[in-house]
Amino acid sequence: MSASFLVAYASRYGSTQEVAEAVAEALRESGLAADACRARDVGSLAGYSVVVLGAPLYMYRWHRDAHRFLSRHVEALRERPVAVFALGPTHAPYDEKEWEDSRGQLARELAKYPWLTPAAVEMFGGRFDPEKLPFPINLMAGQEPASDIRDWEAIRGWAGGLAEKLEPASPSSDAA
Repeated sequence: MSASFLVAYASRYGSTQEVAEAVAEALRESGLAADACRARDVGSLAGYSVVVLGAPLYMYRWHRDAHRFLSRHVEALRERPVAVFALGPTHAPYDEKEWEDSRGQLARELAKYPWLTPAAVEMFGGRFDPEKLPFPINLMAGQEPASDIRDWEAIRGWAGGLAEKLEPASPSSDAA
């Protein structure tokens, strides 16, 4: 029996949703069942054998819907393989310190859940679109130009590798 993946995501302006949908599509292209769903709309993990949770980092914090998802589904998540991705830096050129800081922040956010041991954790670049920011956040954003450094090839590659990493062992492989 093949695994059924839930790609749950938290997204404020749609960028993480687009990445979650690309992850789910890559899983389906690998022959797996996969659904992408907003984390706050997930009532139950019944029917899913694997969970991928994605959320952006905003102002040094992981999206609150990701935290709520983890808190709401503790028992079910303990019983399933889990992978996590986050969207971090949004501007080119590549700045190793900024990426390191973002990875560290994600690690600190995940450390709040000592019961959670993700089988895979990844940081991707994000998108910044000042036109989508509400007042007064748009004023605080300054004069930064719009940017999108999401690496779709890396995202699909990571997602394609999740099948081998996360698919639960079938009963027949346990007997081998």
